[in-house]
Amino acid sequence: MATPKREGSLEAPTRHPLDWKNPDFYNEDAVMHEMERVFDLCHGCRRCVSLCNSFPTLFDLVDESESMEVDGVKKEDYWKVVDHCYLCDLCYMTKCPYIPPHEWNLDFPHLMLRAKAVKFKKGETKFRDKVLSSTDRVGKLAGIPVVADVVNKMNQNPAFRAQLDKVLGVHPNAKIPSYHSDKGRDRVVRHKVLDESKAVAAGRTTGKVAIFATCYGNYNEPHIVEDLRKVFEHNGIPVTLLDKEQCCGMPKLELGDLEAVAAAKDVNVPAMMKLINDGWDIVGPVPSCVLMFKQELPLMFPDDADVQTVKGRIFDPFEYLMLRHKESKLNTNFKKSLGNVSYHTACHLRVQNIGYKTRELLELIPDTKLELLERCSGHDGTYAVKSEFHDISMKICRPVFNKVKQGKPDYYGSDCPMAGHQIENGLDDGAPEPTHPLTMLRIAYGL
Repeated sequence: MATPKREGSLEAPTRHPLDWKNPDFYNEDAVMHEMERVFDLCHGCRRCVSLCNSFPTLFDLVDESESMEVDGVKKEDYWKVVDHCYLCDLCYMTKCPYIPPHEWNLDFPHLMLRAKAVKFKKGETKFRDKVLSSTDRVGKLAGIPVVADVVNKMNQNPAFRAQLDKVLGVHPNAKIPSYHSDKGRDRVVRHKVLDESKAVAAGRTTGKVAIFATCYGNYNEPHIVEDLRKVFEHNGIPVTLLDKEQCCGMPKLELGDLEAVAAAKDVNVPAMMKLINDGWDIVGPVPSCVLMFKQELPLMFPDDADVQTVKGRIFDPFEYLMLRHKESKLNTNFKKSLGNVSYHTACHLRVQNIGYKTRELLELIPDTKLELLERCSGHDGTYAVKSEFHDISMKICRPVFNKVKQGKPDYYGSDCPMAGHQIENGLDDGAPEPTHPLTMLRIAYGL
């Protein structure tokens, strides 16, 4: 293949809007043609082989074909590559030399998303995948008092898990999050909001924050939302909640159900805009959810002014606190050291291009030493719990949990709580549970 002249190679990378409302977006022949083009470029490069299992799957298909080129791979086998992509975005953001404005215009994650959307449109999505991605519905049902206790006990029962594997395709060894009736939003609303008139702006921050609790923070680990409130209020930041919220849409995006993503946007963005117009910033404790509003929705709705406004006013918690630290507005009166910490930075945080704000803040704590773990955990919210992918996900995570084993830290954890439990799953029996960085910060403050 001849190498065309590369133009604009010194320009900043860009991301094209997702043309998902164009009927041709769902044209399977067009998608197959584009996958053949992109796969041929990936085969000739292979820089992304160490990321997820999509690339090893592709390269094995090529190497085992009669021609040992992409033209020797059966088109129906392309779906094997698609199924292993969980849209972590690391290939686009950290590895690929051919992203726009390069004339080859390669966007592997969004091509995989387009293929997933075609598959969903054809009605070929598994029932299990629809259930696992319905985080709001599952959380509301499993979070009912009494029901939550039953669900949690059943999920710890080996016999039940074996049946769940057979019936639904959820791996018996995968970590399944617990459910709580005392929700994250409940733990915020019980507390009186600090006087918002005393909020102090700093840099891009207004100094008062509305929490987007997220499905996971609301139903699965509500203490993270509570710790977020405590840490922010300890820094003199008034905290409130959106009037209403539902899933950010990331699970449905990864499924290719773009209409469901749009429906979630129609609930969340107006609720956010109501508070933004009153001077509040938005903060969410789960990186994937924040990324949804910073990147995916703005690319899906490039002409929606409200979506673009939210993009600039939603923050990762540690990003927010470090922006205020630049203006000397961070409380650095820490009461307790954390000792040795193994800190895993989530993929959906890395691709936000904000730097390592969690590490920077935790390193301000006296007598605290951090080891940064930058490899993917292989979890992706649902990928690691699926029977056919769980073992592969643990293989992806192996370098991470091996580092934790070797370091024997006082604390370990990830900005993504699910990644934290994926690491836990690879540790020896009896290992402590992960500690979310927000919880680490609360402990350091002595709260």
